[in-house]
Amino acid sequence: MKPISPIRPSPIAGTWYDDNSKRLAAEIDGYLDRALLPDLDGDVVAVIAPHAGYRYSGAVAGHAFAALRGMDFDLVAVLSPLHAFHPAPFITSSHAAYETPLGKIAIDRKLVSDLNRALIDELGFGLETIARDGEHSLEIELPFLQRALTSDFSLLPIMIRSVDVHELEALGRAIASLLRGRNALIVASTDLSHFYHQNEANLLDGEMLRQIEAFSPEGVLRAEETGKGFACGRGAVAATLFAARELGADNVKVVNYATSGDVTGDFSSVVGYGAGVVYRAS
Repeated sequence: MKPISPIRPSPIAGTWYDDNSKRLAAEIDGYLDRALLPDLDGDVVAVIAPHAGYRYSGAVAGHAFAALRGMDFDLVAVLSPLHAFHPAPFITSSHAAYETPLGKIAIDRKLVSDLNRALIDELGFGLETIARDGEHSLEIELPFLQRALTSDFSLLPIMIRSVDVHELEALGRAIASLLRGRNALIVASTDLSHFYHQNEANLLDGEMLRQIEAFSPEGVLRAEETGKGFACGRGAVAATLFAARELGADNVKVVNYATSGDVTGDFSSVVGYGAGVVYRAS
């Protein structure tokens, strides 16, 4: 058996985003600088951001992470989908750290273990660990965090296949229990509808974003079940909303929306991207 490297090798640096640290930092800083945010009067508990290549969704993601700019968190839980098939509902990394061109981010292995035990106690199953995964949707949020936040942070990476409301609520409660009292942030990674004409995508994405802004994890899941809206990371969004609610958040604000067509000019088959901030009102 091939030994597991302490560092997860990136499968997307150089393709989904720049593998040159100076160019990458400058690109992300540009997205953050250009983001225009509404007033968010409160404490940020979580953000929701897209996960396409930066060329397509970087400007939208910049709005989510601009809400964090200059902040200092000790720990960030990043919840994403796992696009590859896997039988386990919840998956995490076997590695000790992720690496991007901007540096390494250590995984909090103790917290991973604690979450695993909490899920087993609640659901009868925990986190499946995998090595050398090819999942882009979790990694692609990390350089934004590295530029927006002011200090190093450790990582709780969770990739989600489940769309079961009971399982996702249990995950959210377990995350909240472990993060309560800590200087921690949650990031949900998701894109919206895929490969509809721009006009139809706007309608589908509008419904999904309405459910997100209504702070309704159940509505997020139901929108996809009924075909009224789509999000490949709906499990990640729902679990994040469940966790944020437990942590005292009471508002969600959608701060930006666009499609790939807004970038490429081809509106015949687009992917939707939204950015949101989940916060505890002052």
